[in-house]
Amino acid sequence: MRRVLAALIAVTVLAGCTVEKAPPPLPVRSGPPVTLRVLAGSELADMQPVLDEAAKATGVSVTMDLIGSLEGAETVATGRADGRYDALWFSSNRYLETLPEAKQRLGNAARIMGSPVVLGVRPATAQRLGWTGGAVTWTDIAAVAGRGELTFAMTDPAASNTGFSALVAVASALDGSGRALDAAAIDRVAAPLTAFFSGQRITAGSSGWLTDAFTGRMTGTDPGPAVDGLITYEASLLGLNASGRLPEQLTVIRPGDGVVSADYPLTLMTGASTGARDAHERLAAYLRGAAVQDRIVRETWRRPAVTGVTLPAELPAAPAELSFPDTREAIDALLTAYQDRLRRPSRTVYVLDVSGSMKGDRIRQLKTALAGLTGLNTSLTGESCRFRSREEVVLLPFSSKPAAAQRFTVDATDPRPSRERMRAAVGRLSAGGDTAVYDSLAAAYRELDGAADTNRFTSIVLMTDGESNRGRALADLLTVVKRRPANAEPVPVFPVLFGEAAESQMRQVAEATGGELWDARGGDLTRAFCQIRGYQ
Repeated sequence: MRRVLAALIAVTVLAGCTVEKAPPPLPVRSGPPVTLRVLAGSELADMQPVLDEAAKATGVSVTMDLIGSLEGAETVATGRADGRYDALWFSSNRYLETLPEAKQRLGNAARIMGSPVVLGVRPATAQRLGWTGGAVTWTDIAAVAGRGELTFAMTDPAASNTGFSALVAVASALDGSGRALDAAAIDRVAAPLTAFFSGQRITAGSSGWLTDAFTGRMTGTDPGPAVDGLITYEASLLGLNASGRLPEQLTVIRPGDGVVSADYPLTLMTGASTGARDAHERLAAYLRGAAVQDRIVRETWRRPAVTGVTLPAELPAAPAELSFPDTREAIDALLTAYQDRLRRPSRTVYVLDVSGSMKGDRIRQLKTALAGLTGLNTSLTGESCRFRSREEVVLLPFSSKPAAAQRFTVDATDPRPSRERMRAAVGRLSAGGDTAVYDSLAAAYRELDGAADTNRFTSIVLMTDGESNRGRALADLLTVVKRRPANAEPVPVFPVLFGEAAESQMRQVAEATGGELWDARGGDLTRAFCQIRGYQ
């Protein structure tokens, strides 16, 4: 499997994750001060206060480098984590264990907490669908989404653990065999899975961004209509309900046909020093103590990894854990089917600065990054961000004015020729002229608003290395965005900063359109373009 993030241990669960017997109440073991270098999933930033207290109690200070799960897996598998990190802390080790190069680097692991991936819906939606009492299943959810009665936000399964966990859960529930999915099962459930994904209205590469986008739609601070539901970690939904950010609290639906959960193993790397091994043991014992587990539950809404912790009313017993695919073949088949057959296809306009300042190395970097999306980047992350079957790609280069748009559709039967045509068009890009950023963005909106097929995720990727010095101003562009038809689908703009791009202006564009700003001023356009793919 090339594009999945992480997965979960397939076991029957109590209260949403496997719960182990609490360790005996021994005194917390301290020792000489030591720093444990940890490569961690980005969602674990909220654990820093707990880790700060752990340092006082155990002498173990933790420095966390936060990273996306897929990028983290590639970092481990390629050996780039060797010597830089002592331990890993992701939502799960299951995907790492399918990569021989990564598995051999995994040492002792201590599960710290858990959280199932579930659905939160607006109260009116729960009332309308009759979901205010009794059991609701993923099969029920897929059916109402297929009938157009439920819209939802969910992360891209190829970029985020929550999305992949949801994909596995829905597919397993629809299969109904009680066994782990195999490659053949995916064809059996393709039709109802496609119906399920017809209800998806927001996609994202991270759970945090997805939650913000969903909240922005509900509160009216982001463009576009509100959606009915949000598929993410139970802990994220309960935290959102408690935050006061929403006009009304979401109804949390824990599907009765099973869930897939994160179990957050704190994992020692096999190359760690003796001192790091001792620090890992001290830290894990502290984090798994009953008092700290209680704090984790209260502060993060994640479920405890040990028994003896009192759960709040918001954390009732969860359904059983669904079996996770146990072969790479099945995982790869599931993700390939999602990307190329099951999900709503996308339409993206790449607004590309080819002004005079892009001459030389900059235009070469741009060509390399775009060519990677056509399939030339065969790394673990590169495979996850190649252009998908059925996807519409529009190249709109600009300098003193926007050039003619070049349109491509990746053929579902044989994608190779269409990708080769895109690659050839990228190779013909040349630099020269001034920089008409906002005229070009306006042209991109005209391109999207003129499309007949509206059943797609739509977005604009803007790459520029300087300030706009031709044509309309930023205020004019924002007026264009505000005057779009009321029934038009929102089109987020993802500006990529490069060179001397105007950060404040690009940030305004992203915020006004519901997009996100990406910074490639360090020179890595390939990484930025690949990360954006989870939002398209």
